[in-house]
Amino acid sequence: MTIVGCGDAFGSGGRFQTCFTIETAGRRVLVDCGASSLIAMRRMGMDPLAIEAIVLSHLHGDHFGGLPFFILDAQFVSKRTAPLTIAGPPGTEIRITQAMETFFPGSSTVAWRFETRVVEMPLAVSSSIGPVQVRPTEVIHGSGAPAYALRIEAPDGVVGYSGDTEWTDVLYDVAQGADLFICEASTYDTRVPGHIAYTSLLAHRRRFDCKRLLLTHMGPDVLAHLADLEIEAAADGQVIRL
Repeated sequence: MTIVGCGDAFGSGGRFQTCFTIETAGRRVLVDCGASSLIAMRRMGMDPLAIEAIVLSHLHGDHFGGLPFFILDAQFVSKRTAPLTIAGPPGTEIRITQAMETFFPGSSTVAWRFETRVVEMPLAVSSSIGPVQVRPTEVIHGSGAPAYALRIEAPDGVVGYSGDTEWTDVLYDVAQGADLFICEASTYDTRVPGHIAYTSLLAHRRRFDCKRLLLTHMGPDVLAHLADLEIEAAADGQVIRL
């Protein structure tokens, strides 16, 4: 797994917006695709053509806003011919179309050189997305559509991901037995609707049954405490082998 971006919506600390890649059996899946994701991938030397599928946790711009750029790059720059699967919560297809038309009017009606398949993942059902199985759990984060935490299973490892959410006990199930659980910590100790404070996560830490816990989506006050954190913080470009 590569942490392409672990920043919040505002690029705090100069970090790229949320985007991870998972590689298993030589196949690659993107998890979230924030607005800065294509830039981050290029800077890290990643080939967008290697991405077989994109899985979205929810439909905020810092988690899916990079899709119009990824799709247009596939058409006009990278010259993609392989199919691309995009999976997300109900409402994903129409929101992608709206984003495409907002940024590049007329682009949603282009005859793409590659097949694009949009999968709207049902709640609590495991879906086969490229080389992985993804089971979404609804969390607490207003985004105009259901917001999901994701449990991603591959033959060689299991990753849990909170997406964006305020504290909810369903995260224990998402993290259960996972090799890695990636959890947002947008603030240090301030309670903000729809997000988790680091101190709140720390208070629940002992109940998580996962091999490794990693912080993401960190705001400026969390970054100011990096040297003192008792939970490992992600970094852009970090590679994790499960």
